[in-house]
Amino acid sequence: MIELRGVDKWYGQHQVLKQCSTRVGKGEIVVVCGPSGSGKSTLIKTVNALEPFQKGDIVIDGTSLSAKGTDLPKLRTRVGMVFQHFELFPHLDVTRNLTLAQQIVLGRDIEAARAKARDLLDRVGLSAHAHKFPGQLSGGQQQRVAIARALSMDPMAMLFDEPTSALDPEMVNEVLDVMVQLAREGMTMMVVTHEMGFARRVAHRIVFMEDGAIIEDSPTGTFFQGATSPSAKRFLSKILPH
Repeated sequence: MIELRGVDKWYGQHQVLKQCSTRVGKGEIVVVCGPSGSGKSTLIKTVNALEPFQKGDIVIDGTSLSAKGTDLPKLRTRVGMVFQHFELFPHLDVTRNLTLAQQIVLGRDIEAARAKARDLLDRVGLSAHAHKFPGQLSGGQQQRVAIARALSMDPMAMLFDEPTSALDPEMVNEVLDVMVQLAREGMTMMVVTHEMGFARRVAHRIVFMEDGAIIEDSPTGTFFQGATSPSAKRFLSKILPH
């Protein structure tokens, strides 16, 4: 479903991704973790073509992002993205946040878009908030709306960029519960997170990054029980006791 092949990226003279290669199969959940500044968020944004890369290639469901003629906006609609800070339209109510792109991008009529929105809000436990504005919701509720909005586009895969890092601790689980349910339903997911309990519970594989490079890429059990790199061992020693 998703394949990264030797991806390099620079910001000016600073190389932020170094020969990054990994694969995410259909229905697979891959968690990307590592210390701050290791390139995790940049990596996941290249997958959705939100960040350009200078070398290598990324292939989404058989389509190369670097190939001439690839319709990146169209491809981006098929790969849902959930950001750290929700990115909802503050001047639109929850329902309109979910229906706008359905109508403009997918060409759905308003009734079909509203029906899809109702189903998804029910799925994330927010049916009662359909006519509220984002500012009237808690952070956890806003993030669940953001997940529902991404799902409204019928994506073939979902990307999450630290979806709980901006939330108060008591709101984290309500977002993770929705993500766990998506995983159980077989959604292909690539998740940047420090929530190692979530990673242990649902991830098939862990990708560990440091200094722009993928240091470890292994099954979840192998990573937690026998990480081989010193940097991964240090990371786990700091994260797991908490």
